[in-house]
Amino acid sequence: MNASTLTRGSQAGKRKAAPAIEGAARAGFTARGVIYLLVGLLALQIAFGDGGKQADQGGALQEVAGKPFGEVVLWALAVGLVGMALWRLSEAVFGAAGPDGAKAKKRLASAARAVFYGFVAYSVISFAAGAGGSGSSDGKSRDATAKAMELPAGQWLVGVAGVVIGCAGVWMAVQAVRRKYHKHMRLGAMSHRVRQAVDVTGVGGGVSRGLVFAVAGGFAVRAAWDYEPDKAKGMDDTLRSFTETPAGPWLLVLIAVGLMLFGLFSFAMARYRKV
Repeated sequence: MNASTLTRGSQAGKRKAAPAIEGAARAGFTARGVIYLLVGLLALQIAFGDGGKQADQGGALQEVAGKPFGEVVLWALAVGLVGMALWRLSEAVFGAAGPDGAKAKKRLASAARAVFYGFVAYSVISFAAGAGGSGSSDGKSRDATAKAMELPAGQWLVGVAGVVIGCAGVWMAVQAVRRKYHKHMRLGAMSHRVRQAVDVTGVGGGVSRGLVFAVAGGFAVRAAWDYEPDKAKGMDDTLRSFTETPAGPWLLVLIAVGLMLFGLFSFAMARYRKV
């Protein structure tokens, strides 16, 4: 069996799975949009003095659970995130959309995203099932950091992980500013106003999301440097740290609005993303 035969088999498998893959991807982007929109809203409340809620995935799920039909929405989010993980897995197996989608680098990136969204989906499923799978991101970050530091060369592992997360955040922000998402979207299906709105949400949301990741990575590096796991921060504590800057709560307001924009951008991706 030669390479061309394998390629044809991969393409045939992808065509057969295309409708299901597309539906899974669009459901996943919708679920991601809901979560980021809620996290942004919770961060905005914290910026204006309501510090009793956690601005992370766990806080977003708690908000959903407290609303009418909340349990139904939670399971819908879980299904959407499972769909996102399966879509990324299909990209790793069959290749992503686009001329370079079958390259090894793209497949590895898709595999990493599949693992990430798999963990997120598991966390939401655990929460929806009442197993408490989506607790505070801050507690999880500290616990994970402490366990990692107990390993041989654990301090170095945490430091490298922090650098990777920080660099990923910078990369997200730069990619957003450069509007690299254009190559993944069906721009011809958008009106001029829709495209402008997508750019506002894509750039503003991507920069805010990237900044949060970059700062969280910086806290992980600091925790490793000082050998103090408690200095690692999840999304909630990372967002709260923006209020400690000279800009006060107004920087958090900007970040919160940006995360809400990213939620809206995810909805646009659900509609216009090439799958």
